Amino acid sequence: MKKKLLSLCASLLFFHAIQAANPAIRFKHEATDTATINNILIEVAANVKNARPEQRVAYIAKMFIDKPYVAGTLEGDTEVLTINMDEVDCTTFIDNVAALAFTLGEGRTSWRDFVYNLKRMRYYGGEINGYASRLHYISAWILDNVHRGNLKEATNSFAEAEYAVKTLDFISAHRDKYPALNDSANLEGIKNMELGYRNHRYPYIKSSRVGSKGVTSQLRDGDIIAITTKTPGLDVQHMGIISIDSNGIPHLMHASSAAGKVVVESAPLADYFRKNRSATGIRVILLCE
Repeated sequence: MKKKLLSLCASLLFFHAIQAANPAIRFKHEATDTATINNILIEVAANVKNARPEQRVAYIAKMFIDKPYVAGTLEGDTEVLTINMDEVDCTTFIDNVAALAFTLGEGRTSWRDFVYNLKRMRYYGGEINGYASRLHYISAWILDNVHRGNLKEATNSFAEAEYAVKTLDFISAHRDKYPALNDSANLEGIKNMELGYRNHRYPYIKSSRVGSKGVTSQLRDGDIIAITTKTPGLDVQHMGIISIDSNGIPHLMHASSAAGKVVVESAPLADYFRKNRSATGIRVILLCE
């Protein structure tokens, strides 16, 4: 009897260890999602050899052009790792591209490796522990991933960079926009997370300087940019990837709600800010080697 109990305990421990290593995943369509991931990884590995991280990002991002824009794909009754290769919004577009590029940088071409990297880039410490463990604020996404060696912030390397200070509390202050915050535990978790972002100081390049020669000459094809905002309590309103045209002019590649899909804007990046009065500038984020 004692041996049976020990054997049962060992089996349960093994089962829980497997579960911990492979958290629940919510696919849009498991067969097509996993096939798409594998196909992208295999194609890029074959065609972009010895590439720098931003070159991998640029190549992969272009493979998402014309994918439909759909908001809120990460939301559900419980917080699980959500994978949807058919539809993206501005953040899941970046999530997918960055995790794919990072996986290739490790020399891996399996969807399972992508899943591992997506989880560790989307959540605090790479672990899922409820709604508040997701890196909702882009400042949190940057800081946590920089700390763990996944990303680096390049904004400070621009001579035009300066600093902004904001208290990030938009999510808790607008709980009606987030159905998950109907759960008091989720709301409390978000408020506790936001405590770490009171008077948060971060670098950015002002909108008026984005078109300057000093900035445009430093931006590279495949750089990830976070578009900062005037909105109280919020650091970043949109994300995208730099696409350099044949004349060396940077454009914004992004999941556009206005276009309803992933596009490369025909107008230069600087023109985007002339039309977007709520944007204050950009932060420039790179994938680590």
